[in-house]
Amino acid sequence: MKGPWWSEGIPFACQPDCGKCCDEPGGIVYLSIADAERLAQYHDLDLKEWLFRDCTTTLDGRFILNSRPEDEICIYLDQEKKCSVYDARPNQCRAFPWWQENLRSDRTWKETCTQCPGLAVESPIVSGEEISFHVQRDRESARGFRRIPNNS
Repeated sequence: MKGPWWSEGIPFACQPDCGKCCDEPGGIVYLSIADAERLAQYHDLDLKEWLFRDCTTTLDGRFILNSRPEDEICIYLDQEKKCSVYDARPNQCRAFPWWQENLRSDRTWKETCTQCPGLAVESPIVSGEEISFHVQRDRESARGFRRIPNNS
């Protein structure tokens, strides 16, 4: 059985000082419970305290990261276009550009390629297995969570 069009791998490497994937007004970063726990620990806060400080909810109640009010860009993108929580960043962020919505069609993939410099340069091949892993992590994040666990 033939796999998805990307199953043989795609050349990609994040480019230094880029930050384009995070520098999008109106972007939404969905969080899995594991993402939220990791970020709360990174900030040395309990989960509930971190959620109320750095998150909001969607209309359907899923927790998402806050954006800066002045430009609607991720609160963790610093002035040098670097992620200030890179080691603890959410799975959705780790998964870019391997989001299901980007891989869905030739049109969406071409649009992603125009926006992401890491897809426009000669780079090592990211295997189909690794891409699949990131697609699954992105799906998990998109499902999100709506309730704070009782033990938090």
